[in-house]
Amino acid sequence: MVSDARAAVTTETDVAIIGAGPVGLFAVFECGMLRMRSVVIDALDAIGGQCAALYPEKPIFDIPAHPAIDAQDLVDRLEKQAAPFTPLYLLGRRVEALREVDGMFTIGTSAGDSIRARAVIIAAGAGAFGPNRPPLEGLHGYEASGAVRYLVTRREEFRGRRVVIAGGGDSAVDWALSLKGIARVTVVHRRPKSRAAPESAARLDEAVAKGEVEMAIPYQLHGLEGDGARLTGVTVATLKGETRVIPADHLLAFYGLSMELGPIAAWGLALERNHVAVAPATCETNIPGIHAVGDIATYPGKLKLILQGFSEAAMAAHAIHPRVFPGEALHFEYSTSKGVPGAG
Repeated sequence: MVSDARAAVTTETDVAIIGAGPVGLFAVFECGMLRMRSVVIDALDAIGGQCAALYPEKPIFDIPAHPAIDAQDLVDRLEKQAAPFTPLYLLGRRVEALREVDGMFTIGTSAGDSIRARAVIIAAGAGAFGPNRPPLEGLHGYEASGAVRYLVTRREEFRGRRVVIAGGGDSAVDWALSLKGIARVTVVHRRPKSRAAPESAARLDEAVAKGEVEMAIPYQLHGLEGDGARLTGVTVATLKGETRVIPADHLLAFYGLSMELGPIAAWGLALERNHVAVAPATCETNIPGIHAVGDIATYPGKLKLILQGFSEAAMAAHAIHPRVFPGEALHFEYSTSKGVPGAG
């Protein structure tokens, strides 16, 4: 079973992985294959990074052996691949402090977690991700109850519910199409034309014509109706100040993610244009024991491809092994020969 802690924890591990996107998940597998335990920390409330948050149903075409695979399907498979190594996922919290004491790294998070690790892999994409929240009064209470969300992890939670979706990009349109058969969906957007892929936008127009989805245009979010936890409606307004209330049980706000290095910028890492500079052969930063992989890492010849991030995760794991097991020789073996340690 994969552990997923919501309350603050104090724990010790071999490797702390910052970022639960595809590359971070594959780093769990690579570390596990070398008998190293992992704790994974992510600011989002679900694993998957950008793939799960921004385009879960969009196909990816450059994953080897998959001519096309939906982003969420890729995340699900990576989670299953990492599962035999029982990583601890600390979700919905940011890493805010990192310091080294006596060869161990101590990591503090926004939730009060304290993680001690022998090495750190930063797999935070382009930085720390968090949802862009609408400036609505009483928002926090509705977020806490789950009435207002920025991610969808289980469609069935919305069956028979009244759902208002705010936004005009791919995520808003994709989830409107995905939920239209199980929920009463209203899409709020400030202009008639969406920013979604043309094919998706055409499918949404067709769904609207059939009465499967309602549109509230040109409106933007104005307020929340309810008791502070249970949502009963969403108030929307035009630029002229005209308002209306849309009955709702849930608000899904898809205004993208804020992306910034955040506290990472204060850790003393060598940076190049808001990316972390690493050694190409090991993905180690200028601080021994801290490695960076995926989109946040940079070096000559770097390509921002998921498959290159997978390779970097493998290189980082092998480079970390001597730090976790000093004096122990690492004999390279193919997975077809050694299998998955602890699995089966």
